[in-house]
Amino acid sequence: MKNKKLIIILGIILIISLIILIYFFSKNTNKNLNFGNNLSNKTNQEIEEYILNISSYEADIEVEIQSNKNTTRYKLKQSYVSPNIEKQIVEEPSNIEGLQTTYDGNKLTITNTKLNLSTVYENYPYITDNYLWLNSFIEDYKNSQDRKLYEEGNQLLMEVTLKADNPYISSKKLFINKDESKITKLVVQDKNQKNLVYILYNEIKINSLKKEEVLAFKLKEITAKQY
Repeated sequence: MKNKKLIIILGIILIISLIILIYFFSKNTNKNLNFGNNLSNKTNQEIEEYILNISSYEADIEVEIQSNKNTTRYKLKQSYVSPNIEKQIVEEPSNIEGLQTTYDGNKLTITNTKLNLSTVYENYPYITDNYLWLNSFIEDYKNSQDRKLYEEGNQLLMEVTLKADNPYISSKKLFINKDESKITKLVVQDKNQKNLVYILYNEIKINSLKKEEVLAFKLKEITAKQY
């Protein structure tokens, strides 16, 4: 009789424990769906807020820059950690492959990994007006009253119109594919809506980096010049 009661008590404890585990697992799963890189369960305003609060990212991008005379294409790897840690590595074109630019908040380091040469610029002012960076778009969008959030098909667009005194750049548009839950491209246009810079995000990981990971690169026998 005692054994039967003991089995019943243990069974009740086991059921309660399972209910608690299921509850916490379900809660954490829903939290990850709502606040992770998955954007499919969010409203447009929640996606906008999520983008504006990106604290770090790493991306493989293809860049097309259009000038009056020609078009230049690049393949780049970018890493960024808020507020101003950046690293960019050129993968293409081949003549500048391996060229690496790193900014640690104070020093700008430009490295030719093929030649093991590095140039360091001390006390370098942080340049926010760089159209190749997602964080530059985010700052422009945050600080502008002339911005729009709207849909085109399955794409959500965040668009910001820049200051009228800029003679070349008129607007920036960030495209987010809601079906695939990812940032797809960033377009910089002139006042005639001609593309000046077109950035395709082949891969992007958001909020997965730390400052130390961006700055932790080693090169053998680097010759550094101080400017």
